[in-house]
Amino acid sequence: MSMRLNPYISFNGDAKTAMQFYQGVLGGELTMSTFGEFGAPGPDENKIMHSSLETDAGFTLMASDVPQGMEHHPGDNITIAITGDDADKLRTYWEKLSDGGTVSMPLEKQIWGDVYGACVDRFGINWMIDIGESD
Repeated sequence: MSMRLNPYISFNGDAKTAMQFYQGVLGGELTMSTFGEFGAPGPDENKIMHSSLETDAGFTLMASDVPQGMEHHPGDNITIAITGDDADKLRTYWEKLSDGGTVSMPLEKQIWGDVYGACVDRFGINWMIDIGESD
């Protein structure tokens, strides 16, 4: 079982350009997927739903564009993401982080196949939990 703690930045339509810039600075492998690639047509279909930069130094930086209808506040646009395959441990983290906070997306199966949830904890910090399948 493995888990990782990653910074996750929200952008207002320029996630692709920003992540390509960070790749130029940090090196590594960049993967990006649009909302359209996951079956979401419309004005957000070309926006980045998820991107991940994995560097040779062991850094991971993740980012996405904010879809229409969600607020974007530069300076307040970073989230801590915990990803992994230890479902029991990650569900425990979710329960504790969301307790007394605000759940913006319940922890449940998503269109990309993982179990995912998003919340703001009682201290105003944004968190994402993503439970993938074990290898």
